[in-house]
Amino acid sequence: MKQHTVIDSPYGPLTLVADHDGVLCGLYMTEQRHRPAEETFGDRDDAPFAEAREQLAAYFAGELKEFTLPLRPHGTPFQRRVWDELRRIPYGETRSYGRLAEALGSPKASRAVGLANGRNPIGIVIPCHRVIGASGSLTGYGGGLERKQRLLDFERGAGLF
Repeated sequence: MKQHTVIDSPYGPLTLVADHDGVLCGLYMTEQRHRPAEETFGDRDDAPFAEAREQLAAYFAGELKEFTLPLRPHGTPFQRRVWDELRRIPYGETRSYGRLAEALGSPKASRAVGLANGRNPIGIVIPCHRVIGASGSLTGYGGGLERKQRLLDFERGAGLF
């Protein structure tokens, strides 16, 4: 049985979801594309989320640059490979979809990488906001382009909260 809690953030409420054993499997923003239905989040319980709360608070305070939470994102093997690669993008940096596809050994799979990126179930912690178009332009983000820009500005030091 899953459990969830809702925390405040500079980007609005965040819903954290954990598997039966307390491992984080979801972090969703309000009005996020591909956000699962509320009834799939399980019972509300703050207990499993103490470490996630602490790390997210430190991140939003500009004190944490890399999350060390145990994660269990649910997806296809390809999606999980993409999400693992996203975690290798350093704080404050960006990568293009094409560069991620190359890093995965599939240089022609940039579109598939984009689709997997859009299905990331653990936003912010798995930093899908750090992926941009080949031209350097902002492209789709499940939480909205405004949030994506704010997250990128924040990580580049232009918008500490």
